Amino acid sequence: MPQRIVVLTAVHAPGAHHLPDAYRSLEEQELPDGWEWQWVIQEDGETDAVAGLVPDDPRVSFAQGRRGGPGVARTMGLARAQGELVKVLDADDMLTPGALARDIAVFGRESEVAWTTSRVLDALPDGTTVGFDGDPEEGPIERGAVHEHWKSHDYRAQVHPATLCVRRDLLLALGGWMALPASEDTGLLLALNAVSRGYFTREVGLMYRKWPGQATHQAAHGHEGEREARMAVIDARVGELAELGWRFLLGR
Repeated sequence: MPQRIVVLTAVHAPGAHHLPDAYRSLEEQELPDGWEWQWVIQEDGETDAVAGLVPDDPRVSFAQGRRGGPGVARTMGLARAQGELVKVLDADDMLTPGALARDIAVFGRESEVAWTTSRVLDALPDGTTVGFDGDPEEGPIERGAVHEHWKSHDYRAQVHPATLCVRRDLLLALGGWMALPASEDTGLLLALNAVSRGYFTREVGLMYRKWPGQATHQAAHGHEGEREARMAVIDARVGELAELGWRFLLGR
């Protein structure tokens, strides 16, 4: 029976028109022998705007649910994720060729790695792309390294949570994404880093679309009081995990 990597996408009505591009980037992926993909799409809401844009493909699973934000939608989607690995793909982003194969290869050769991230390019509305000049070197990311960087760089991690690929059992053990109005993916990334070793791939794995309707462009995202609260609870969670001394052991 093939092994499976689950691509998990949360989508809301304003961003649904980008789904065909995300699907094309997924269709173009070439997986190693013995692997297949499943695309789990979870609508954050119950509208008529999304279902018609979901491709007619037996590898695609679509469901709707009450509005709760992208973290809630992704966590709800986990109920249908039937695979060893879970790869995040936001509805308005696109995988680069070979992205899934590179993630799978890391898990195959790095016995202590529980999650991976990769380099990102911002895809701007005018068709140009912009990279990030703070990418780390390719290789393993030790426990606590992301949290340390995040704390010392105004709550900005050196790796992007939108590129995350993670072992499903660990993702479930940590409860999925944090129940926050934003930064829920950063909260998960830092929790993963608190209990397990990760890996960064220098090759670009994601085209991160910048467009006016995305959540991070909304005024509420930058509200200082809310941001401080989000960062505080993320930091506290990481601190408690570190204090407990719990560590994810592969092959247990």
